[in-house]
Amino acid sequence: MANSSQARKRARQSEKRRRQNASQRSMVRTYIKRVNAAIESGDQSAASEALVSAIPVIDGMVSKGIMHKNKAARHKSRLSAQIRGLAG
Repeated sequence: MANSSQARKRARQSEKRRRQNASQRSMVRTYIKRVNAAIESGDQSAASEALVSAIPVIDGMVSKGIMHKNKAARHKSRLSAQIRGLAG
């Protein structure tokens, strides 16, 4: 347990940030699952619309430091490749 007032404040801040970051990560995962569900159903137009809405959310996580830029790029690349694969 934190003993000094400074350490107590840092613990409060850390917990607040942890909750906010967890919420943001959950939101990104939900957007990615929506794209994957559209891909599974085979609906290319719905999948591309879902990806268009997911990309700004993924990029926002990078700017907030919640997700690494390479991980975000990997997600976007793989999802778009899967959507392109639906056409052929």
